[in-house]
Amino acid sequence: MIEVLVVEDDRLAAEAHRRYVERVPGFAVADVVHSGAEALRVLDRRPADLILLDFYLPDRHGLEICRRLRAAGHLADVIAVTSARDLATVRSAVSVGVVQYLLKPFTFATFRAKLERYARFHSTLGRPGEAAGQDEVDRALATLRSPAESVLPKGVSAPTLESVREILLRTEEGVTAEATAKAAGVSRVTARRYLEYLVDHGYAERSPQYGQVGRPELRYRRATTRD
Repeated sequence: MIEVLVVEDDRLAAEAHRRYVERVPGFAVADVVHSGAEALRVLDRRPADLILLDFYLPDRHGLEICRRLRAAGHLADVIAVTSARDLATVRSAVSVGVVQYLLKPFTFATFRAKLERYARFHSTLGRPGEAAGQDEVDRALATLRSPAESVLPKGVSAPTLESVREILLRTEEGVTAEATAKAAGVSRVTARRYLEYLVDHGYAERSPQYGQVGRPELRYRRATTRD
């Protein structure tokens, strides 16, 4: 299990983040705190694997907490969960070791996608030993990026791709291109193209849906290898 420390001063938001974490397989909440000082004290007693860190805390900024964590030798990874949108803050977050940046407000599907990508990163780089080569290092770092963050081919829009992927994540039984088109507000042909893109890049699996008259319809599910 990946142990998570939630650091959020808004108590309702903190409770929501705790419940979100508990809904993602492979993650457990180590503690929930409401200030930077509390976070540092808790980590001194019980190290965590991952910190969900709000940047606007009552006693200090999240960037300062990140610097103090590293200075104290804490190796926990950090996902910023914040409304801070200025690019200077984003650049500073990267420089102090923030591995993911989640802007408020967000949906559970977006939250889950961030944690699932982190889990793949953690499973690769969290084990002892050396990488086999450059390809393994590149693959490990690439797991932190969604398909919408990659270089996309002509005709594929990042917002639409992320929307289709969230629709896919919301259902365990899978979706058809027609259902995806209705949910995303695009044509069936467009939905099919985006679903096929996710299949090609390992984020979805397709299978025929039988039991209807005529040609069976394809159903798309989140790739099990990505869980």
